[in-house]
Amino acid sequence: MTKFLQVEGLSYQVEGQKILEDISFAMDSGERVAVFGPSGAGKSTLVRLINRLDKPTSGTITLQGEDYRQIPPRILRRRLGLVMQQPYLFPGTVADNLRFGPEAHGEILSDERINDLLLGVDLKGFAEREVSSLSGGEAQRVNLARTLANEPEVLLLDEPTSSLDDEARDEVESTILSVLDAQGVTCLLVSHDREQVQRLAHRVLFLKAGRLVGVGPVEEVLDA
Repeated sequence: MTKFLQVEGLSYQVEGQKILEDISFAMDSGERVAVFGPSGAGKSTLVRLINRLDKPTSGTITLQGEDYRQIPPRILRRRLGLVMQQPYLFPGTVADNLRFGPEAHGEILSDERINDLLLGVDLKGFAEREVSSLSGGEAQRVNLARTLANEPEVLLLDEPTSSLDDEARDEVESTILSVLDAQGVTCLLVSHDREQVQRLAHRVLFLKAGRLVGVGPVEEVLDA
């Protein structure tokens, strides 16, 4: 049976320094997997490789059985929606930001669709807000809604709450959970926060010094 997302023998090195070495794992549709480990383990690098922001030294990645190198990068990055640590929003309104991705593909988001997206991230009525007026947590939830506007098949969440205070982190986490529950989207979460992994993931990949040292149910791997 073909896995939804499959990574096989993925390695990455820069100027002879190994950043990731022989990483292999697979994900089912709708699964929530966390990439966990200390700083410098290669967690964010792994996500960048999956999203083709960087090119692996060796190894393969397939999405629904298709080699990701055969998918045009712009299409791939729409299918694999990336939410990074910092919510880099464009100047203008929240609605302007949500329309940006679909417009790049020749699609116009209706006002109703924008309102639905904002309702899904607990920001009802924010469409005409200037992004400069948003708090950190609100900006990250707009960032999530902007990614969801492209209807990704996989959400890649790279430390999505690491720059937030505790209150904003809880708000964003709650929003992520509600989105995952409502839409059943496949999710790969990068986090160094053990408790966050326990709250958001079904399964965990434990990275250490660029190598995969544990794979399995969250409690089983983290308590090993």
